[in-house]
Amino acid sequence: MDNLIISEENQGVFTITLNRISKKNALNSAMYKQLGEHFINASKSSSIQCVLIRGDQNCFCAGNDLQDFIESAKTNDIAALGFIKILSAFNKPIIAAVAGPVVGIGTTLLLHCDMVIAASNSKFKLPFTQLGLCPEAGSSLLLPMRIGQNRAFELLVLGKTFNAEQAHQYGLINEVCLPEALLSTAQSIAQTIAALPQDALMTSRRLLKDAVAQMLPAVMANEAKEFIRLMKTDDCKSILAKFFE
Repeated sequence: MDNLIISEENQGVFTITLNRISKKNALNSAMYKQLGEHFINASKSSSIQCVLIRGDQNCFCAGNDLQDFIESAKTNDIAALGFIKILSAFNKPIIAAVAGPVVGIGTTLLLHCDMVIAASNSKFKLPFTQLGLCPEAGSSLLLPMRIGQNRAFELLVLGKTFNAEQAHQYGLINEVCLPEALLSTAQSIAQTIAALPQDALMTSRRLLKDAVAQMLPAVMANEAKEFIRLMKTDDCKSILAKFFE
C-alpha cells in the first residue's frame, strides 16, 4: 500500500504522481486523504507556484476503487468528497497530464485544473448514472458551462466514452500529444507557469475563477447530498454488487 501517491517539488512545481498502476490508479480512501493533504500543504507553501498531477504515459485514473467505495458507503465516510472540496478551493494553478483511462473522478477533477494535457491514448468516461449515481465535484455546474447543456447531458447522463481529440474539440483539454511526450510536455508547461511573476500569476488565476468560485460550494453541497442518498438506493447497491459476482 506504500507509495500509491508519489510527490516531488522542483523549481516551484509540486508534482503529484498516482502510482497504483496495477489497479489503473483507481483511487481509494487512503489515496484521497493523501491527495488532500498534499494540496493543503501545497497551498500553504511559499516555494510552490504550481501543481502537476499525473499518472504515467499509459494510465491516469480509472475512477473510484469500487470495493473501497462500497465499504465507505456503509459509514458515509466518503473521502472523495473531502478531497473534492479541498481541490475546488485550491489557490494555485493546477496542471494535469492524462493518459489511458480517465474515468469518473479522473475526468471531473480536470474541471478544476487550469490546463490539461492529454496523450492520444486517453479515453474519458463519466459513468455516474450507469452506476446508479449522479455527477460530483461540481461537474453539474462546470461541465455545462464549458461545453453546453446538451453535450454535458450526453457525457454526464448517457456516459458516452470520448477520446482525446474529442475532449480537445469540446474544450476540456488544452493539447493532445503522443504518449511518450506527455510527461515532458506537461512538466515544461508547469515550469513555465511556475516561473511567472507570482503575484500576477495568482491574481490572474483568482480573477478567472472568482465568478464560478462563488457558486461552487452550494452546487457541490447539493451534489454530495444526492450522491450519498443514491449510494444507499437498491439500484446503486445492485449495480455495484454485480461487479464482484
